[in-house]
Amino acid sequence: MVYRDFQGLQLSALGLGAMRLPVVNGKDADIDGAAVEEMVAYAMEHGVNYYDTAWGYHDGNSETVIGSALKKYDRGSFYLATKFPGYDLANMPKVKEIFERQIEKCGVEYFDFYLFHNVCEMNIDAYLDEKFGIYEYLMEQKKNGHIKHLGFSAHGSCEIMKRFLDAYGKDMEFCQIQLNYIDWTFQDAKEKVELLNSYHIPVWVMEPLRGGRLAKLPEEAAKVLQNLRPDEGIPAWAFRFLQTLPEVKVILSGMSNLEQLKENIKTFETDQPLSKEEMGSLLAIADGMLNGTLPCTACHYCTSHCPKGLDIPMLLSLYNEHSFTGGGFIAPMALSAVPQEKQPAACIGCRSCEKVCPQQIKISEAMADFNAKLRG
Repeated sequence: MVYRDFQGLQLSALGLGAMRLPVVNGKDADIDGAAVEEMVAYAMEHGVNYYDTAWGYHDGNSETVIGSALKKYDRGSFYLATKFPGYDLANMPKVKEIFERQIEKCGVEYFDFYLFHNVCEMNIDAYLDEKFGIYEYLMEQKKNGHIKHLGFSAHGSCEIMKRFLDAYGKDMEFCQIQLNYIDWTFQDAKEKVELLNSYHIPVWVMEPLRGGRLAKLPEEAAKVLQNLRPDEGIPAWAFRFLQTLPEVKVILSGMSNLEQLKENIKTFETDQPLSKEEMGSLLAIADGMLNGTLPCTACHYCTSHCPKGLDIPMLLSLYNEHSFTGGGFIAPMALSAVPQEKQPAACIGCRSCEKVCPQQIKISEAMADFNAKLRG
């Protein structure tokens, strides 16, 4: 197992993410506890020492099952991470109640790593609102030893992350972001890494395979990679990409069965960062996969011609994400913070924006399609 140093701790570069655990009868809430125990046993035996869960995973059952599976191991032999569920604004006044329940559910006296969960457009104002006392309470728990290391995860934009960091950055020890070779440019992950570097905050990775999308590539792309590394599997390329980035400490993979775990652990037996040529080939493949997304360059010529004052580049960026992913939560989550009169449905189809678009994007059609996708 490859390890990364974090403040003197040796963390396994591969962490077991507990969002996609094996389930019974296809029901997300019904976790297969025996299968999880088998996976944890194999992971522990092969050097995985980082386990990441959260309040909302598997309808609230992930923390309990992971805590139970880890109970048979010495507390000093693993690192357990969970998060405050700020993705639901109803939880904001309940930080003490939720934290105490998490301690109980996981059956531990402390969390090695604890995160503000999913800092984004929807919840940034609430996270920064002192009336909820979230930051103060978590800092108190760190002071009394119930939290060893405090950080945050983020699906929001760089601007949102910077607002959070300007307020709390001096006390954030790590940050978990969606990072893979597609999102390096597509979701501005490179810019987010650079932002975190400026605050000297190391990176934890979620969605290294983008929900499995990068586990299997189009045949032509796969052949390119196989010619470069004949013995390397396609999923391993996503992990090798991340091994190339010095800022990355822990790569979390949500593994749904023992076979996926075994395959990933085999990859992490060695540290094999990409060469310059390999990196170029991989990013070229990513660009090819993004063909069909709208080529907006955020020049903002359009915004000065929109009678409704829509932030068209932002909306097109979310449209691209929603279309490429085939749905998902990121676009609806971001739009939940946008006033109704500034959403895609507010477009009146006047095409004034299209007359000045250097990329000749059919913006009005994209807005109509986006609205339809959000409704459907």
